[in-house]
Amino acid sequence: MSHDKMYQINLLKTAKGQIDGIIKMLEDGRYCIDISNQIIAVQGLLKKTNLDVLDNHIKHCVKEAIKEGNEDAKIKELTQILDRLIK
Repeated sequence: MSHDKMYQINLLKTAKGQIDGIIKMLEDGRYCIDISNQIIAVQGLLKKTNLDVLDNHIKHCVKEAIKEGNEDAKIKELTQILDRLIK
C-alpha cells in the first residue's frame, strides 16, 4: 500500500474515532458547544483527506490521461467534483 493511501486511511481512522467520541458525548449529555467543536474537527479531517485524495488523483490519474490524450473526461470529473465541493 502506498504512503499516500496509508496517510488517508490514518486520517479517516482518526475521524472515525472522533465520531465515536461524539456519539459518546451525545449519549452522556455533554455540553452542546463541546460537541459542535468536535464535529467541526471531524469535518476538518474529512476535508483534509478529500483534498489529499484529489491531489493524488490530479498527480496520477489526470497526469496519465493528459499523456494519453484523454484529458477531457478527467477534466469533466474534476469540474463536477469542484462544483460539489463549492456548494
